Amino acid sequence: MRRILAAVALAATLLATAACSSDDDQPGPAGGGTKVSVGVIPIVDVAPLYLGRERGFFSSRGIDLSLALEQSGATIIKAVLAGKYQFGFSNVTSLMAAKSDGAPLKAVANGCASTGRPGRDFSAIVVADGSPIRSAKDLAGKRVAINALKNLGDTTVRQSVRRDKGDPTNIQFQAMPFSSMPAALQSHQIDAAWVVEPQLSEVLTQGGQVVASNFVDTAPDLTLALYFTGMPLIDKDPDLVKRFADAVNESLEYAAGHPEEVRATVGTYTKINDVVRSAMILPSWPHDVNRASVERLAALGRQDGILTKPPALDELLP
Repeated sequence: MRRILAAVALAATLLATAACSSDDDQPGPAGGGTKVSVGVIPIVDVAPLYLGRERGFFSSRGIDLSLALEQSGATIIKAVLAGKYQFGFSNVTSLMAAKSDGAPLKAVANGCASTGRPGRDFSAIVVADGSPIRSAKDLAGKRVAINALKNLGDTTVRQSVRRDKGDPTNIQFQAMPFSSMPAALQSHQIDAAWVVEPQLSEVLTQGGQVVASNFVDTAPDLTLALYFTGMPLIDKDPDLVKRFADAVNESLEYAAGHPEEVRATVGTYTKINDVVRSAMILPSWPHDVNRASVERLAALGRQDGILTKPPALDELLP
């Protein structure tokens, strides 16, 4: 994660710019207010932001929101630090690694959490139909797809293997976008994949099987991701940061209470069919961070060599 720091020198000046543009999505219907761009990943986790924009939760707070699609949280962190976006969505492992390396960033709102239900979480380790892999311990020495190396995926996959009394040290992790994983499984380019919705349901509708619920194996009700920004923006415009966080929190609450609208919204920013849309398992979207689960991820990150030192959680968490 030290490569992130190459962007830090630019952060103070670039984050002070007024507006960021998005190549992947158009601004919301407000047409006025402060233009704010957020880096997100095309997965179900970020559906509340799309719903919140549609419902006017951002425009009512003077924010003209645009959303830009990226592959991973680590990529988004570098983009926020470089001033490409004012805010971003990232998993907590990426944020802890960046913070441990001295990146000037802070979470401003919760992102999403595991359902805590084995076999019924929105994240899983999956294999193709007919695979000889039957449980997590069989992943030892196998090719497993994750969306970014040395990150949340490999930490939680390893934890599933440990819990199943397997050897997690020689798994062959391969990085690729979540959207590419179902086809890679079908063509046997990989032996298994860590997927989240909607790709989880896509794999299952193709006959794939779940071999482990990696988030559930890691910690109860695991906090997985957060919305964050750089410290220069917090120092320059704390009012904007507060308005953004308030809009996110209202969006999380709305999404939690309107699952059918979530299902419809996901299809607006990533390609899914009706079967996948109806089958998707949705994340939890609580307001509060489960700090104990983040501490657990930090400990596993240290064990796996992803974090070189304990992250300053008091400085990172909202």
